[in-house]
Amino acid sequence: MRALVLHQHGADGLNLETGFPDPVPGEGDVVLRVRAASLNYHDVFTCRGMPGIRIAMPAIMGLDVAGDIVALGAGVDGWKVGDRVLGDPINPVEGGLTGETVHGGLAEYCRLRAHQLIRIPDGVGFEAAAALPCAYGTARRMMVTKGRVAAGEKVLILGASGGVGVCCVQLAKLAGTTVIAATSSAEKAARLRALGADDIIDYKQEDFVEAIYARYGKPARRGPGSDRGVDVVVNYTGGDTWTKSLRILRVGGRLLTCGATAGYDPSEDIRYIWTFELQILGSNGWAREDLTALLDLLQQGKLQAVIDEVFPLERAAEALMRLENRQVFGKLVVRP
Repeated sequence: MRALVLHQHGADGLNLETGFPDPVPGEGDVVLRVRAASLNYHDVFTCRGMPGIRIAMPAIMGLDVAGDIVALGAGVDGWKVGDRVLGDPINPVEGGLTGETVHGGLAEYCRLRAHQLIRIPDGVGFEAAAALPCAYGTARRMMVTKGRVAAGEKVLILGASGGVGVCCVQLAKLAGTTVIAATSSAEKAARLRALGADDIIDYKQEDFVEAIYARYGKPARRGPGSDRGVDVVVNYTGGDTWTKSLRILRVGGRLLTCGATAGYDPSEDIRYIWTFELQILGSNGWAREDLTALLDLLQQGKLQAVIDEVFPLERAAEALMRLENRQVFGKLVVRP
């Protein structure tokens, strides 16, 4: 089969191969004909190499995989050849992660365990389904399960134009909040408004802290000013935005985080945390019910799978570089 294979860490370690061995289903396995695989920043980390995590080489990246079943292993019940399915990248029974510890979706075929499969509803395409697990699943767990964003709140979303961010914008809007999206261009701002953002901060043109102070007030500890600022900040970038995010939260405000794409060891000022009684809420990954809920929202037309571009497998390395350079709005999908 054709596959984009990682032989060593770094972009130079990627090679498009035409004769990589086809996966063979073992007991409890299925093999999918991959119809779509979406890229995530985790794939960038896998390609670069992550401290403390060893990746067996050769490796095929691609966490998010959608396709139709072409082969069943022994002991697989409830599925048949031709079923349209989405793979949950996390293997909750045996551990491991598709596209990291086992071969992923940047290939013509992919082997998954049957307990990882989720049926794709009628009316939902392969590309839209493949856009969901890692980014949208993470967003839903952070916003709904952990963050409990609620109607009437003011929510600032940093990194709003990325895969996680565009879902956060939509979920916050569905919850009835005032959505403030931070982005870096007029083009992205227009697309975020079309998704439901009520307000835009162009962080290339203005400091987001000063912008929040000017539009929503500077938080005070007591009295009338205690409701100034925002109720929630979504920050999965880290780096130099971390302490700034604390400064704009009202008393009792919540900072939601699920990652640190710009750096995991920022400077800290914990005085804001105790002074304003802030809550720092971490969210890690997603649960199966997050993915089924997202598929339902797609089917009902309440949620968009925002796909910036679809690439053929031959250009998957180019798509990965574009993601690393943050030249994307929403998701990039590869169609083998």
